[in-house]
Amino acid sequence: MENALHHMIEQVRSAHSQRRPLRVCGGGTKGFYGQSVQGEVLSTQGLSGIVSYEPSELVITALAGTPLPEIEDTLAQSGQYLAFEPPHFVEDNTATPNATSTLGGMVAAGLSGPARASVGAVRDFVLGLHMVNGKAEHLQFGGQVMKNVAGYDISRLMAGSWGTLGLITQVSLKVLPIPVADATLVFELPQALALEQINRWCGQPLPINASCWVADDTPKLFVRLRGAQAAVEAACVRMLKDKTGHRMDAQVAAADWRACADHRLPIFAEAPAEQWLWRLSVPPTTGVMLTEYPQLIEWHGGLRWVWAPQEAATQIREAAAKVQGSATVFKRQTEGGLGAAHTSIQVLQALTPPLDHLHRQIKAAFDPVGIFNPGRLYADL
Repeated sequence: MENALHHMIEQVRSAHSQRRPLRVCGGGTKGFYGQSVQGEVLSTQGLSGIVSYEPSELVITALAGTPLPEIEDTLAQSGQYLAFEPPHFVEDNTATPNATSTLGGMVAAGLSGPARASVGAVRDFVLGLHMVNGKAEHLQFGGQVMKNVAGYDISRLMAGSWGTLGLITQVSLKVLPIPVADATLVFELPQALALEQINRWCGQPLPINASCWVADDTPKLFVRLRGAQAAVEAACVRMLKDKTGHRMDAQVAAADWRACADHRLPIFAEAPAEQWLWRLSVPPTTGVMLTEYPQLIEWHGGLRWVWAPQEAATQIREAAAKVQGSATVFKRQTEGGLGAAHTSIQVLQALTPPLDHLHRQIKAAFDPVGIFNPGRLYADL
């Protein structure tokens, strides 16, 4: 590990002196995302292994290149898990079929699965990390306990930075016990009624952990309950009373929720060619939007995945902005299957001048000459 880390630091030092771009890469499973992906590969795969894990403390620390399945398997043996359900996206990586998502890539991407609206995002579970900045300095932020932050929380700033601020080398995460009880209920509801119903339920004392609405042959709302056995069973009785719904088989439901997180449901795999997959982040109470396009709705209405042609970019961004939300180009469907979202269309919604100024200041502080993943989030940043 020390040799691999030393080599990476020297690679960063050389790139800094030569102003040579570096492409930070873990398992390569999220290479489809971004405005552009360029530069010499700076891989974390030489940094692998669990540094420490104390189940009684609900904390695990591992090197950035550690495969995510290894982390999850280790936690499962002690009855614990990553509650935010990070996606793996292994199937999307056609260039490297045997690729595996890594811990560092999980944090850098900052993507959370179906339970995010109930339990929190990736950044809420990051306790501390080590990173190499653009000046080849190996820095440590945070620690291994919740109350360890004085000043700006750099550890959580790295979540969702997509490798543009530095190379993550080690991460400490908070983990949680696997819930005692779990149930998934299914209701045949059109989008408008589904959104009204899930928001009504979320305002009640129910152990709702995740929700998903999708229109296949019949529009359906899926609601997952997690918690104490008595609470889950009572909620099932209450929610199914006078409603057209039923309880799913537990194993089938578990597989479907995993497929939802990893974008393996039919709506993700069967989109027409030359369609763009848009990720809309909106207030959960937002009503029906963009009904002319196929979509899947998660996070109790707060996250909407929409397939639409490239020409619909202005329409989609205006619809998101109208409700104080944002729209991101996530990836695209080509004739040969899923392709990178790299495009002339701006992947992320434009920042306001104050936020743009703040982003540039942060980038300059961590990566003064702009060697890390240049242009991945914004063409000129």
